[in-house]
Amino acid sequence: MARLIERHLADQGMAPLLLHGGTPVARREEMVTAFQSGTAPVFLLSLKAAGTGLNLTRATHVVHYDRWWNPAVEDQATDRAYRIGQDRPVQVHRLVTEGTVEDRVVRLLEGKRALAEAVVGSGEAALTELGDDELAELVALRRHS
Repeated sequence: MARLIERHLADQGMAPLLLHGGTPVARREEMVTAFQSGTAPVFLLSLKAAGTGLNLTRATHVVHYDRWWNPAVEDQATDRAYRIGQDRPVQVHRLVTEGTVEDRVVRLLEGKRALAEAVVGSGEAALTELGDDELAELVALRRHS
């Protein structure tokens, strides 16, 4: 998918950089420098390549496409734009095709994330702050969601 996006952007007159797991370390460093200096307007990264040691404070938009089903990996890649030195707002976009298996998985993961945040995100005190009805809703068994 990254190659298709790269080709589309090139057809639009942009010269995107594409970093993937097979990119040699020296080339990776050149690409990061080019992006950070403003020479390259668009930096495409695979999640595998983006998950390790990058500092992309020039990024103002992060677009997740062809997403993994592991939100922690995706969050780690997003965090590459939220680093010390970032002085501009960063917008995160997640593109999902409606009605697909991916759409259903994303909804499931969002529900689990919201539940985890409600229960443990604020520490143990979060449970004590739930009302009786909210607590009953949390532990109730359902036939469907």
